[in-house]
This record gives sequence, C-alpha cells and structure tokens, in this order.
Amino acid sequence: MAEKNAIQPSILYLVATPIGNLDDMTFRSLKVLKEATLIAAEDTRNTSKLLLHFGIKAAKLISCYEHNEIKRTDDILETLAQGGSVALVTDAGMPGISDPGYQVVKLVVEKGFKVVPIPGASALVAALPASGLIPTPFLFAGFLPPKSGDRRQALLKLKPQEQTLVFYEAPHRLVDFLKDALEVFGQRQAVAARELTKLHEEFVRGTLEELLNHFKIHEPLGELVVMVEAAAPGSNDKPPEWEGISVADHLIQLMKEEGFTKTEAVKAVAKARRLPRDEVYQIAVTVNYSGKD
Repeated sequence: MAEKNAIQPSILYLVATPIGNLDDMTFRSLKVLKEATLIAAEDTRNTSKLLLHFGIKAAKLISCYEHNEIKRTDDILETLAQGGSVALVTDAGMPGISDPGYQVVKLVVEKGFKVVPIPGASALVAALPASGLIPTPFLFAGFLPPKSGDRRQALLKLKPQEQTLVFYEAPHRLVDFLKDALEVFGQRQAVAARELTKLHEEFVRGTLEELLNHFKIHEPLGELVVMVEAAAPGSNDKPPEWEGISVADHLIQLMKEEGFTKTEAVKAVAKARRLPRDEVYQIAVTVNYSGKD
C-alpha cells in the first residue's frame, strides 16, 4: 500500500513557502521538496537558502521566474513526461498569487498532467482575517499598475464593489497608492499590514487619510497588504465629475469651462480632491494654459 502522503510521479506540486517566519513551513511541503525530481524556483538563491535551513539537498534546482516562465515549462513538462515529479516554489507564499506560476500551471494542465497544491503561508490569508474588516466576500486585486493614472483607472473600476478590497503594494509606492485610493474611495476604513509573521509585524488601521498621514511620517518597510472596506450596499454613489482625470486636466477644465483664475482653480481642486494646496499649486505652475490669472 502506498504511503498516504508519498510523492507521486508525473505531478506538478505547487508548494507554499513561508512569508517570513520559517516555522510556518509545513511537514508536507518539506517532504515534497525532499523527494521531488525537480524544483523550479522563482529565485534559486532564495530557495537554496530555504533548503539549506531545513537540511534539504534538491535533486535538481532550476529558475522559473516572470521572464522565463513559459520557456522553463518545457523542462517541467519533460520531467513530468518521464515520470518525474516537480515542485514549483516562489520566494514567499503560494505560486500564482501575485507571483509566477500561472503560465506553468496553465500549460501543464493543457498537456493533461495533474497539479496538486501544497497549502501553507499566504500574505492574503494571513492579513485579511486579522484586519478587522469584513473578511467575506472579498476581492483580491493584487498589485495595481505602478503609474498613478493607470492605478486610478483600476481603482475606479473597483470603487462600486460591495466587497472588502485587498491589494499588495511595495513600500516605495505605498504613499502614492494611498493618495490615489483616498482620491477615488474617499474616507473609507482601511488597514495596512506589514512584516507579516516577522518580529516587527504591524497592522495600521484607520481611514485612508489617516493611513496616508501615518506613512508620510513613518516610512514603510517590507511589502504590504492593504485592505479597504467595501462600498456601502446600494449606495449608488455617483463619482465626482473630475474622477478619472489628472489634477492638471482638472485645473484646465475649471479655468477653461468655468472661467476660474489659476488661484481659484488651485483652491477648488485642492478642496475637491482633499489634497494640500501647495501640492496642487506645484502642478498648476506646469499647466500650459493661457487663460486669465
């Protein structure tokens, strides 16, 4: 009789790895990494350190990251076709959740091989239940586009969702993300979780404006999970006319269509968007409009 948890031939295993605390590694994950014919890793250096920590010597270790994922699938499929087993891992958390993995799984499934998830740590699953916001239903948006205009457009599409919204964000973009979220969502409750499972784990709770002010003063370290409360049921809240246009275009619109002076436009835009007047003024001085000042 085969052992209940024995690794099986011609199977792709998606192995979750710790997001911080190495004690979150599961016994089953360790077993798969020990016995797999091939380990495909987002970063072989990080995975090598993980394997060394647990005293595991991989049979074969290759890289499989965003820019070579499809190419590496050939090696994975060849191993599976020969009766071998493959463990797919990323640097932290579950493969495919804002990490490489989707393309591999898609092609492996198309070729008729079995895919088995080995669950474990996930920043999404760790942060949401501890946030204090309603955990279900929720909508996971992952990382939004890095450019502000594209990010605002993505946020606008999410604004009417009556579900808790969950985002991943890098520390160097967090303040800009919160500015855009405040502009689109207004004073919704939000939670930012950082350094999950680590020594300095922290949850910052408050309105989006309060979070923005906090992180303007306290530089964020480590990637974050940001959760924003759902739209009110049946609110049918119409977005303001300026939503989806840049501050510069908003200024020009007021000066051109409403006859505002530049000073009046700066004051109106700052008030409408809840932005510091100095910040709007710095944009106004770059606006090329010949209207009356």
